[in-house]
Amino acid sequence: MATINDVARRAGVSTATVSRALNGKSTVDPALVARVRAAATELGYHPNGLARNLRRQETAVIALIIADVENPFFTAIARGVEDVAQAKGYSVVLCNSDENADKELRYIDVALQERVAGVILSPTGAPCNVERLRQRGTPVVAVDRPLADGDQVLVDTRCAARAATEHLIAAGYRRIGCVTGPAGVRTADDRLAGYRDALRGTDRPELFRHAEYRATGGKQATVSLLAEPEPPDALLVANSAMAIGVLEALGEAKLRLGRDFGVVAFDDVPWATLIDPPLTVVAQPAYDIGQEAAKLLLARIGESGSAPSTTTLSARLIDRGSSVRDPAVSRG
Repeated sequence: MATINDVARRAGVSTATVSRALNGKSTVDPALVARVRAAATELGYHPNGLARNLRRQETAVIALIIADVENPFFTAIARGVEDVAQAKGYSVVLCNSDENADKELRYIDVALQERVAGVILSPTGAPCNVERLRQRGTPVVAVDRPLADGDQVLVDTRCAARAATEHLIAAGYRRIGCVTGPAGVRTADDRLAGYRDALRGTDRPELFRHAEYRATGGKQATVSLLAEPEPPDALLVANSAMAIGVLEALGEAKLRLGRDFGVVAFDDVPWATLIDPPLTVVAQPAYDIGQEAAKLLLARIGESGSAPSTTTLSARLIDRGSSVRDPAVSRG
């Protein structure tokens, strides 16, 4: 493997000049820069990033640790983060925690070892993990889920869940259920709370299940609810991945959307308009969340002593055919 000394000999310059030329220092003559770069290309030389990071104390890299890279909601957040970061000269490293606190901690440790400039995180809920970042003075911004005494960009999903449930009530559904994420995950708890808020004071029963934020979890929860002596005739679903499992379970039970059964799901995904009838959704501004989080993190880099900031964005209900109650179908 070629070294900086090899490049210096090939270009006929000092190692210091090679370093300055490859790091884009304006003090190096352009002709020398071209000669050094040509020598580095010929030799296949790549600067030692770790050594450079140690000298600089931090890198122009942001670590983005999200819960599930397969979830389009988090993919859109990642895009928003990257667009802002790239425009400011920062690269983004994407890490997937899978809602696992131990895996999250391993990625945080890697971020600290690599001296990233900052971390954007959808927290699993383990406070000691984030505390490691704070102890080292690494800026951190939470997305989707709150951090105690920390910077965060959130969506008021409790309010959105209440509005979605009220929408189903107004459509005439009598036994509205809720399929939400794991108990203890803040977004799952908030969406269940919003659902309960909407039912409070009505004669409608509470029918809900906690499950993994995945298609398999959504299907298992729906099968369980449909097995009740008096099953639901509509469901509020906590995310789009779960909604896939919900739709699969309803199909196997021969229940038709918008006729036999109503569904509203969180997150507006591309396939939502491709099913028949189209899926009514609670659209969260995921891309905006990513952008706002990146802007806040970049403002925090090199800064200290500022009070924690919370940005709360709104979701909106997009009314489509899956939540329409067919008046010709009796639900009792």
